[in-house]
Amino acid sequence: MVITDDADPVSVLTPRLCILKREEGESFGFRLRVERGCHGHVIRQVTASGVADCSGLKDGDRLLEVNESFVVDFTHLELAMRIKLSGNQLCLLVLDGEVYDQAVLEGHDLQAIARAHRGVGYSPPRLFHITRDTHSGFGVNFLPLEGQKGQFLVSVVRGGSAERAGVCQGDRLLWIDGAAVSDLSHRGLSKVWNPTSHPTAGPSTPRRISRVKKCRDHMTILVIDMESEKSYAHRRMPILPTMARSYNLPYRPRKLHLALGSEGYGFLLREEKTPSGRKAHVMREVDHGSPAEEAGMQEGDELLEVNGREVESLAHKDIVDRIRKSGQQVSLTIITSCGQQYYKQLGLSALLLFYGTNENLALHPVVAVEVPKEQPAVWPTKPSPRLCIFEKGPPKTLVEN
Repeated sequence: MVITDDADPVSVLTPRLCILKREEGESFGFRLRVERGCHGHVIRQVTASGVADCSGLKDGDRLLEVNESFVVDFTHLELAMRIKLSGNQLCLLVLDGEVYDQAVLEGHDLQAIARAHRGVGYSPPRLFHITRDTHSGFGVNFLPLEGQKGQFLVSVVRGGSAERAGVCQGDRLLWIDGAAVSDLSHRGLSKVWNPTSHPTAGPSTPRRISRVKKCRDHMTILVIDMESEKSYAHRRMPILPTMARSYNLPYRPRKLHLALGSEGYGFLLREEKTPSGRKAHVMREVDHGSPAEEAGMQEGDELLEVNGREVESLAHKDIVDRIRKSGQQVSLTIITSCGQQYYKQLGLSALLLFYGTNENLALHPVVAVEVPKEQPAVWPTKPSPRLCIFEKGPPKTLVEN
C-alpha cells in the first residue's frame, strides 16, 4: 500500500463489505476470537466454501461493523450477542488484519473509515409502529410503482397517525408486519391489503393500496428515504430491519436487579407453552412485597436474559442453574408476554432492538430469579471462598458462527 502526501489517509484504508446469508440451522462458517497481540475482533477458521468464505470474508480480517452498527468498542460478549440475535443474514464491514493494525498504530479514526465507506446521502432505514386512529385510520396509503414489482411509495395523510409517528411523504416501503414487500406479488398484496381506486386514477395512474385489514388497530412498517435507498443499491447492500432506527415501538424489555431476600426472590420461573406453540420461560406467583415485585416484575412476564446472557435458547434446567449460581443477587431482562409475541410475529429480537438504541444504556439492569417451590434452592447466607486453579492455554474462542 502506497501513501503519497496528497492521498487522503482515510480513503486508502478501504474496508470490504461481506454479506452473509445462511439457511435455517446452517452455520455462517467462521469464528470470532480474542488473541493476544492482535487489535480488534479477529475473524478465524473461515470454513472453505462456507457462507463466510463465499461472501469474501478472510482469515485474520477485523470487524468494523455488524449490520451497520460500529462494533470496535463492543466487548466480545456484546458482539457475540449482536451476531446471534441478527438472525440468518449479516452484513459485515471488515478491514484486512495488517491494514487494521497499521490504522490503529497510526491513530486513524476507525469509525470515520466506516462512515467513509457509506458515502454521502445516507440515512438508515426507520421502523415505525402506527396505531389506527378512530376517525382517520392509519393515515397512510401505499402507491405501487408502475412496472416495478414490489416497489411502493408511501403517501401520508397530513395530521394522520402515520405522519405523527414520523413517516414521511415519498418514503419507500420495504417491509410491513414482518413481510418484505419485494417478495409480494400484486396477488399477494391483495391478500394483505384491500386495493381501492385512486379518486383521480386514470389508465396510467397507479392504484392506491390501503392497509385496511379488519379488526386490526396497529401495524409496523420499515421505510427508507429514496436517496438513502440509492446509497444501499450503489453498495449492493440489502436493507434489513436489524439495521433500522426504531420509533414508537409499543413494547420494551425491562432490566431489573434483585437482591436475595430472607425468603428468596419471591417468584417462580416456569417453562410454559404459549397459545402459538412456542416455549417460554414465564414469571409466576410474584409475592407481594418481595424483591421481585419491588423491582417491577409482573405476573406473566417472560425471561430474556440472566446476568446479561441471552437464555431463550437454553433448556429450563440450565436457566435455573444459571440463576442459582448468581449467589446473593441476579440481573434479569424481561418483557411482557404480549411484547414477546409482538416481536416474534415480526420475526425480530426484542433484545436486538433494545440494545441497539443508545437511550437504553442508562437503564438499570433487571433482576429476577425463579426457584420452583417443589424444588427449593438453598442460597448461601455467608460468602464461601473457592479455590480456582488456572492453566494457561491457547487463545479462547468466544464466538462460533
